Amino acid sequence: MQLTVACLLVLVGVGLLIAGFCVAPVGIIDSSILVAFGEVCTFAGALFGVDYHYRKIQS
Repeated sequence: MQLTVACLLVLVGVGLLIAGFCVAPVGIIDSSILVAFGEVCTFAGALFGVDYHYRKIQS
């Protein structure tokens, strides 16, 4: 479950990072908000992945 959430967060974060650079904002959401949220999702996914990796090694 944890690995699935980590992969999902990384994919969503990377997708939002790409969208922040490619899509012009058509409403209230500015591209800087998309980029910031994408970075947070990617970082959270990376932390989950690192934790999963080291738990797997120790067991």
